[in-house]
Amino acid sequence: MLLAELVETTEAVGATRSRLQKRAALAALLRRLPEDEVVPAVGILLGRLRQGRIGVGWRGWQTASAPPAAESTLSLAELDDAFDRLAALGGPGSAAERTALLRELTGRATEAEQRFLGGVLLGEVRTGALEGVLLDAVAEAAELPLAEVRRAAMLSGELGETARLALHGAPGALAEVGLVVGRPVLPMLAATAATAGEAIAGTGEASVEFKLDGARIQVHRSGDEVRVFTRSLAEITERVPEVVQAALALPVRDVILDGETLALDEHDAPRPFQETMSRFGAESARETLLRPWFFDVLHVDGRDLIDEPLAVRRAELRRVAGELTIPGEVTADPEAAERVSRAALAAGHEGVVVKAIESPYAAGRRGASWVKVKPVYTYDLVVLGAEWGYGRRTGLLSNLHLGALDPEGEFGEPGGLVMVGKTFKGLTDALLAWQTERFPELEQHRTAQAVFIRPELVVEIAIDGVQRSSRYPGGVALRFARVKRYRDDKRLEEADTIQTLRALLPPAG
Repeated sequence: MLLAELVETTEAVGATRSRLQKRAALAALLRRLPEDEVVPAVGILLGRLRQGRIGVGWRGWQTASAPPAAESTLSLAELDDAFDRLAALGGPGSAAERTALLRELTGRATEAEQRFLGGVLLGEVRTGALEGVLLDAVAEAAELPLAEVRRAAMLSGELGETARLALHGAPGALAEVGLVVGRPVLPMLAATAATAGEAIAGTGEASVEFKLDGARIQVHRSGDEVRVFTRSLAEITERVPEVVQAALALPVRDVILDGETLALDEHDAPRPFQETMSRFGAESARETLLRPWFFDVLHVDGRDLIDEPLAVRRAELRRVAGELTIPGEVTADPEAAERVSRAALAAGHEGVVVKAIESPYAAGRRGASWVKVKPVYTYDLVVLGAEWGYGRRTGLLSNLHLGALDPEGEFGEPGGLVMVGKTFKGLTDALLAWQTERFPELEQHRTAQAVFIRPELVVEIAIDGVQRSSRYPGGVALRFARVKRYRDDKRLEEADTIQTLRALLPPAG
């Protein structure tokens, strides 16, 4: 199949809000794919290449991009082979080889294909709910029950392989996919609520557990072998020896555990999130140690627990993990849930997760059984510019650059602005269209990627907090920023300050 067919499908999916139309377009594409192209095609659609990270950054992509081809000739098989070759590069001379390969690849791609590939390789494919729609599309294309496809995907952790089995496997192949120690499964996800009391009103009796400000991990142990996976199912066993040691000390032979890991200070209080992530992503050992905490168990010594109610899983977890079990309390009382929430925040954690006590582990799904509760802050910030979008946002100014006021000039000129982050989340179609029309009227300068404007527009931004950052001059970056609304009623001088945002930082050290 030509890459152009996949690109045309993504454009059609991005151009409609109808889930049925999205599903139909994707199902039609899946039916046309040869068996050996199903896995790479699904990975490309989701922006998660079969080869993993292949070492292409923004600068390398810009340097190596050739003039676009006039017509489509690049096939998915050729593209997948090029990704294999890029992933295998390393050592002296590899940069030049990578540039040559990219130039060859981009020279075969049309302008639309180049835009799409740039988004895929630079991690800027914003698929949103596409994974869920793809599951629906696989079921439709293969004429199989959605529940059967969904379960196979969650237990294998591989939507691409699930699609291949569904479309080209023997009858019953999906039903044979089971939980395997050592093979990661898609993590269960949580909905959100404003308060713990509100959450428990929806779940009934629940386990109200601390929500740690750490990195999610899935730990598999089979005898003396331990494997540790991230939220995205990437293996990081070699990076977290302390987690491996903790797993080996548990009184079991085989186990699959779901949890988080975070760095603690000398008083056993959580260190800032970015310190955990810095240590979490290190290729070599560092001084900062990670402490694992577990909140669920999916398998113990030959017994699958994924379909058991949480009450059963929590009892088994306490037996297996002991003091490594995340703190929590089972209750149906909203006030008790609020008390646990206050205790979690007082201990320096994010909030709580409220989990229906009778719920099974619904891997890969975000339902009403798990509900996370954490504080949300809103601030009025200044738009400094916006980047051109990808996918269905191609041709629209999307990703906002945000600045905070610096009245005293602590980080620059008095009364100036200090950049604190970017966001494309929360922007409606109407806002995207308005930005694209309005921003050029305020333009100061532009690059191929962005338009930078006079600092006149104030926008209300919701964040989950801030973190220390050396990327921005104010030493602080927004966490999970999303647009609430533009504040036409506010002037630049009324925007929030960098000092206000820095006050949210936990004490250093």
